[in-house]
Amino acid sequence: MTFAPTVSSTASLIADPTRWAMLATLLDGRALPAGELAHAAGVTAQTASTHLSKLREGGLIALERQGRHRYYRLAGTHVAEAIERLASIEPEAPRQRPRKRGYSPALQFARRCYDHLAGQLGVAVTRSLLEKDLIAPADEKRFEVTPAGVQWFRDLGLDVTALGLPPSGLARRCLDASERFHHLGGPLGVALLDNFCSRGWLSHSRTSRAVRVTPAGNAALRRYLRLDDPSLRASQQ
Repeated sequence: MTFAPTVSSTASLIADPTRWAMLATLLDGRALPAGELAHAAGVTAQTASTHLSKLREGGLIALERQGRHRYYRLAGTHVAEAIERLASIEPEAPRQRPRKRGYSPALQFARRCYDHLAGQLGVAVTRSLLEKDLIAPADEKRFEVTPAGVQWFRDLGLDVTALGLPPSGLARRCLDASERFHHLGGPLGVALLDNFCSRGWLSHSRTSRAVRVTPAGNAALRRYLRLDDPSLRASQQ
């Protein structure tokens, strides 16, 4: 198969623990300098530079220059989705409950998956949208927005028709790495997270991918999505 060497090369790049740590750090969509990525991976600046060069050559990250400064970001949402999907794979253990490794309680509850909402809250929001028949599963791992959903999103200030329709679809089913259920991805997932944050319902952590529900968000998510109290209280722990 002609693509086998490329797949093998990419898998080798991702499998290295240092490079994996750097890629995971960039999952929130930010562009970061080499020093911060070195710190996140626990390596020296020189070692980080070598790994970043390999990731760039492999097409996994992109370099952005601003004056004398150099910043690195994931090469695109396709890389973020691949990282999250790989993180969801673990050996089968039939008699044991799957463990959610690699996530702090805050990240497990709510985090940014590149540029949309993931974690327990992301899954809960998506399930509520499905239960209220605002979105529905579609083929090719997509969600379609129902007529009722178009109006619901419009009431939130989101004009679904204005978001455009890329080849991958308006709304994607993104398998959540910690919850093993789908959360809402694609342009609609990005717009919904932006909307919640601009309204002050959610707030980004300055030091990680964690997302926190604000007091105003507690009330709003109960009102609009009927999320129960325990799922919202978890964000305060």
